[in-house]
Amino acid sequence: MLWQMISVDNISLVFGGFELFSGVSFMINSRDRIGLTGKNGAGKTSLLKIIHGILKPTAGTLSLPSGLSTGYLPQQMKVSDNTSIMDETLSAFRDLREMENRMHVISEQISARNDYSSDEYLNLCDRLTDLQEQYRIRGGDKYLAEAEQALAGLGFERRQFNKPSARLSGGWRMRIELAKILLAKPSVLLLDEPTNHLDIVSIQWLETYLGSYPGAVMVVSHDRAFLDNVTNRTLELSLGNIYDYKVPYSKYVQLRKERRDHQMAAWKNQQKMIEDNEKFIERFRYKNTKAVQVQSRIKKLEKLDRIEIDEEDTSAISVKFAPAPRSGSVVIETEGLSKSYGRHEVLHNIDFIIERQEKVAFVGRNGEGKTTFARIIMGELEFNGKLKKGHNLNTGYFAQNQDELLDESLTVFRTIDNIARGEIRTKIRDILGAFLFSGEDIDKKVSVLSGGERSRLALIKLLLEPYNLLILDEPTNHLDMRSKDILKQALMGYDGTLIVVSHDRDFLEGLTEKIYEFRNKNIREFNGGIYDFLEKRNLENLRDIEHKDIIPGKTGNEKKSENKIQYLQKKEYEKELRKKQKMLNRIEEKIEELESLKAEMDSKLASHDISISDPAFFEKYEQLNHSLHGEMTKWEKTSIDLEHFKEKTGLND
Repeated sequence: MLWQMISVDNISLVFGGFELFSGVSFMINSRDRIGLTGKNGAGKTSLLKIIHGILKPTAGTLSLPSGLSTGYLPQQMKVSDNTSIMDETLSAFRDLREMENRMHVISEQISARNDYSSDEYLNLCDRLTDLQEQYRIRGGDKYLAEAEQALAGLGFERRQFNKPSARLSGGWRMRIELAKILLAKPSVLLLDEPTNHLDIVSIQWLETYLGSYPGAVMVVSHDRAFLDNVTNRTLELSLGNIYDYKVPYSKYVQLRKERRDHQMAAWKNQQKMIEDNEKFIERFRYKNTKAVQVQSRIKKLEKLDRIEIDEEDTSAISVKFAPAPRSGSVVIETEGLSKSYGRHEVLHNIDFIIERQEKVAFVGRNGEGKTTFARIIMGELEFNGKLKKGHNLNTGYFAQNQDELLDESLTVFRTIDNIARGEIRTKIRDILGAFLFSGEDIDKKVSVLSGGERSRLALIKLLLEPYNLLILDEPTNHLDMRSKDILKQALMGYDGTLIVVSHDRDFLEGLTEKIYEFRNKNIREFNGGIYDFLEKRNLENLRDIEHKDIIPGKTGNEKKSENKIQYLQKKEYEKELRKKQKMLNRIEEKIEELESLKAEMDSKLASHDISISDPAFFEKYEQLNHSLHGEMTKWEKTSIDLEHFKEKTGLND
């Protein structure tokens, strides 16, 4: 997928008289991995839309090589379809599926004819052969497997593939859109906050996928770890300009600080020069003997290219919680807790305990019960089993629907002013600014705020109230890097008990000291930070492959007995694997034999050998093609079955 570079040349964008950016120029090469960063409102999403062609710049040019394709995943989109999850995903292969239909039509036409020596018959055979070759070259023999792998990587289970996509939540529906874009393999992927709707496991799969992606990738994300793992170049939009760093995000942060320090020094020197000249002008403005010098300095200031500094001072803003009221030493305890939605059991026989001042993270694939368990603790859902809450417990809960509890008649400022107490009242404007409410934003009524703005306001409100247990469900989804840092620092200083449901590894690292993984209806406890957990989890995945997971609390004899069972089970799996592999090998040998016979007959057809005028030759040729097609279909199904078996059991050749 090599192509000449995309050229963004001196483009500007103006909205309603406000210039979002001006004179922006850069190149995108065929294997670039670019992180696009900048403050909220800097124009990142608009720039992606310009490259994708759904927004035109006010000035400047965008040059794309002929035949280049772009795939764009927006932060939010409205979709409506009445197909299954798999069928909607396969729409990414529309051209291949249309080719399949044409091949099927031609095959039926051929099978309905018996004029084997006619030009029309031979032309149909040629067309079918050409289509089959194009189909093979373009990946027609493997696109179904690719679609299944993408859906599985993004968190879907095989049993869900035939379910209606219209029943999915917005987040799961966005995963389908992401799968479609990835499978279409455009020359350039333009991804706007792709991790917002993914869990940690799916994010790691996406990182691996993008690492070997054959085209270019440009991504906007507030997930530092994701950016560091995916990108090797960072473009920063700041004050309408663009700065190009040939490094991933964390290194960019260091280099940006150095650049800003230099800019600040240059700005101070310039301000001193401006001040000196203005004093001179003011002092000698009305003296005839200094008129020429005064005019010279006035012109000098008029022509001066003034240095701008992007104001960003995180050190001046910190949010500190009021001391949390003391609760009982055991905050939450469950025994044999289970939860089902109809016939679908989400949590089974859960024993869980969290003590005062612990900070823990809930992680795992979406749909494994993290939010369900949080809502059970909050008393929002019924369940089976026991749940005990500690003495004097006052719980604050942040979820994506918390914005619905805000008073729409109040302004942003009044919402926070009504609950702020003590010294924090003097910092309300700073706190609102830290969470992206600045200038006139603080005077907006809640009723006119966007969903993201409401979520941020609900989060601020929660942080300023006196809770001794905080449950935060994906609190970082609508925050920029700076806001996340401020929130994290505040939570690290919080002396109450904290439960965080999050997929943001950088946010969790250093904040929580214990991880609870939700998996297969159960909860497993890991001591340490998120990266300790991920390292252990990878090791445990290897043990899972060999089916040697040891259940905590087993005696030595029980473990040995269990290991023996697992060993025998592994042997059975290996036996079944060899059987499936032999079947595939036999099919491949048969295909090779049929292709050899077909090549001989094709050679005779090409040479116009007189011996092929016999109708029996064409009957044999058609039967051969039919057999070959049947074996190829059998090979495809057997290959997919083999890959699924390997994935399910963790066995490799």
